[in-house]
Amino acid sequence: MSSTGAKNRTSHVNDGEHFDVEVPDTAHQISSDSWFQVAFVLTTGINNAYVLGYSGTVMVPLGWVGGVVGLILATAISLYANALVAKLHEFGGKRHIRYRDLAGFIYGRKAYCLTWGLQYVNLFMINCGFIILAGSALKAVYVLFRDDHVMKLPHFIAIAGLVCAVFAIGVPHLSALGIWLVVSTILSLIFIIVAIVLAVKDGVKTHSRDYEIQGSPLSKLFTITAAAANLTFVFNTGMLPEIQATVRKPVVKNMMKALYFQFTVGVLPMLAVTFIGYWAYGSSTSTYLLNSVTGPLWVKALANISAFLQSVICLHIFASPTYEYMDTKFGVTGSTLALKNLTFRIMARGGYLAVSTLLSALLPFLGDFMSFTGAVSTIPLTFILANHMYYKAKDNKLNPVQKLWHWLNVVFFSLMAVAAAIAALRLISVDSKNFHVFADL
Repeated sequence: MSSTGAKNRTSHVNDGEHFDVEVPDTAHQISSDSWFQVAFVLTTGINNAYVLGYSGTVMVPLGWVGGVVGLILATAISLYANALVAKLHEFGGKRHIRYRDLAGFIYGRKAYCLTWGLQYVNLFMINCGFIILAGSALKAVYVLFRDDHVMKLPHFIAIAGLVCAVFAIGVPHLSALGIWLVVSTILSLIFIIVAIVLAVKDGVKTHSRDYEIQGSPLSKLFTITAAAANLTFVFNTGMLPEIQATVRKPVVKNMMKALYFQFTVGVLPMLAVTFIGYWAYGSSTSTYLLNSVTGPLWVKALANISAFLQSVICLHIFASPTYEYMDTKFGVTGSTLALKNLTFRIMARGGYLAVSTLLSALLPFLGDFMSFTGAVSTIPLTFILANHMYYKAKDNKLNPVQKLWHWLNVVFFSLMAVAAAIAALRLISVDSKNFHVFADL
């Protein structure tokens, strides 16, 4: 074995038996974070500024019964699917620190490339969504104090993109977030608590609300389908192996602790603001809850600024697989402040975020395209692939009932992905008639 190969193998003990697990080369840190820090990475991915939209994008189309039951089921199903992927992290004598590595090991080269493409398109669209969210939050602050239409949404999106680039250059990898995860949690609590308190205040004053699902029967069918697909996006990152790569040994055991934290304590703030927002405003709930609430200007400004800053941090999490690929590909190692490494991050990450920002400003109604991307990438990566990979990897250890269960999941979520894609394409067709490029939404 070469010296490099020896360096990239770690010894493990399982039931008294020693075995080696090969660890792939990477320019980023692995096995350096506690399960608690990883749990906060996952929780940050749930309680980001997107939660301010779930009352309008999930509850309004589904209503009380569909929304509550859907979110609870999505929580349980997402925990199950993520657990399947987490348990395959050390499989076949290798540690799979990237989603594409795991898929490639189980299926072959074509699956490696397909998974890579699906994942990176998915993460790119999510990052564009965060830039739009951050820009929208900045615009909301501006409108609170100066509604003169001089500054428009594309201007704020450009500012948000610049701030995201500065943050990306200063934080080299996922494990380096450290204290920023604490900051992110505080920021999340600020805009969630503000939204809840102001929504409760408004809800108490309002004696009658309309909770009926609006639209014609055909329109309801499409919006319900799209909302059901959005439930899969709420809880899932599409990059679990990359996050699991940072956790300390024993990796599977610690990752399961992080997942249990994410899907119990971690989901409570998101569920609270979603349900309370819908309770307060009913079917008239805005797709950005802070636009529905009333209260002191400075309080709403604080919440929007918190949403803006938290989006910057959260984007870095979802962009980290892209950064890891670029850093590993070009051998960016050593001191993060070394001129060569700093210059590379400015050029590579700055360029990536410049393209993301331009697309976000060009198409600020990108959420429609994100729904389509979620249908063809998030659902396959998180549910279809997770169940089938586990089935393939554990084929000899599964009984007939377990095998049937995994196949039922594969078929069900395949059908759901097709239905969600059709609904998203319809939404794109309808909205394309109403919006234009560089729109000031």
